[in-house]
Amino acid sequence: MDISTVRTHFPILKRKTYLNSCSYGALADSVRQAMEQYLDDRDNRGACWEQWVEEQEKLRDSTAMLLGAQASEIALVPSLSAGLNAFASCLDFTGERNKVIVTSHDFPTTAQIWHAQKRRGADVQRVELDDLTEPGDALARFASAIDSSTAVVSVPYICYRNGRKLDVGAIAELAHGHGALMVVDAYQAVGALPVDVKALNADVLLGGYLKYLMGTAGMAYMYVKGELVEALRPTTSGWFAQEDVSAMAIADNVSAHSARRFEGGTPNVSAIGACRAGLGMVHDTGIEAIAKQNKLITDAIKREAAARGWVSATGEWPHGAMIALRSTDMVKLVSQLGDAGIVVSCRDGNVRISPHFYNNENDIQTLFIELDRNKDLMVRE
Repeated sequence: MDISTVRTHFPILKRKTYLNSCSYGALADSVRQAMEQYLDDRDNRGACWEQWVEEQEKLRDSTAMLLGAQASEIALVPSLSAGLNAFASCLDFTGERNKVIVTSHDFPTTAQIWHAQKRRGADVQRVELDDLTEPGDALARFASAIDSSTAVVSVPYICYRNGRKLDVGAIAELAHGHGALMVVDAYQAVGALPVDVKALNADVLLGGYLKYLMGTAGMAYMYVKGELVEALRPTTSGWFAQEDVSAMAIADNVSAHSARRFEGGTPNVSAIGACRAGLGMVHDTGIEAIAKQNKLITDAIKREAAARGWVSATGEWPHGAMIALRSTDMVKLVSQLGDAGIVVSCRDGNVRISPHFYNNENDIQTLFIELDRNKDLMVRE
C-alpha cells in the first residue's frame, strides 16, 4: 500500500490531522463522486429505481464478501438500531429462557434496545468490564453470567469509549454451550481489521458504513446466520422485507426466505452509492493491509504516550484502530486540539484517537506536538 497515494484521495488530510474515524470516516473523493452522481441522476432522470435496487444488491454482495458471509445472510437496514430492533422483535421472553446479557462496554443504542425488552419479559443483566485490567478476566465474568436461562449474549466487538477488544469467539462458545444466541456489535471493527462472521461464530452481527467503511449515514448492515433465518420472524416489516418485493401484495405479509426479512420500507437510496464507494476502497486496498497500517499507527500512539508517562484507558488489552488517553479535562483538550487543526473526540474522561489506514506517522507526530503543549490536561501515571 502506497500511503502517499492513498492520502491524495482524502481532501480533508490536506487541511486537517484527521484522527476521528471511529466517529465518521474521512470523506474520500470517490464517495463524494458517488453522492454527486445520485444528485445528478435525480436532476437528469428523476427516479432510477431499477438502478438503485441493482446498486443495493451489489452493496449486499460486497458486504457479504468482506464478512465471509453469503449475500442471503445480509440485511441492509437504515441503522444498527433498526436491525437490532427487528431481531429483538423475533424473541419470546415469556418463558424460562428470558435472560439477555449486555456489557458495560456497550454503545448506548444496543443497551437501550435490550432494556426496552424488559416490558416484554426480558431479564437484562450487565457484565461489568470497566474495572478489569487483564483481558483474560473478562471471559470468567461471562462464564459466571451465562446459564440455561440465557436467551441472548450481546457484546460489542470493540468498546467505543476506549478501543478495547473482546474475545468474541470465546464468548460465543460459552453462549452456544448454554443454548443462547450470540449478537455482536461490530461497528468499531469492520473495515479496520479482518472480521469473519463464521470464525467468530456469531449468530447476528451488525454495523454500519459511516466509520471505518468510509461510506455515509443512513445505511447499515446486519448479518444473520443462514440456518437461523427461517426460525426468526420479526414483527417489524415492509415491502423490501417481502419474498417478492415487486408483488405489491396487501393481503398478507410473506417474509423473504433470507436476511432481507429484517429490512423494512424504501431504503436510503442516496446512501447506497456512497457506501459502495467506501467499501470498494476497503476491498481495493485489502483488509490485511489496512489492519497492518492501523496497527503501525496505534503502536506509535501507545509508544509516544508511554514515553511521556500518560495513562492509557485502553491499557494492555487487545484493541481496534482506537487508543484512548486519560485527560483531566477532555472537552477542553479536544477543543484545543481542534483549534490546532487536529480532529479527535472525547468519551468517558478520555481523548479518543482513532486513526485509519489513510493516516501516517507524521500525523501522530503532529498530534503529540500539540498534546505536549497541553500536557497539563493529560493524566500521568
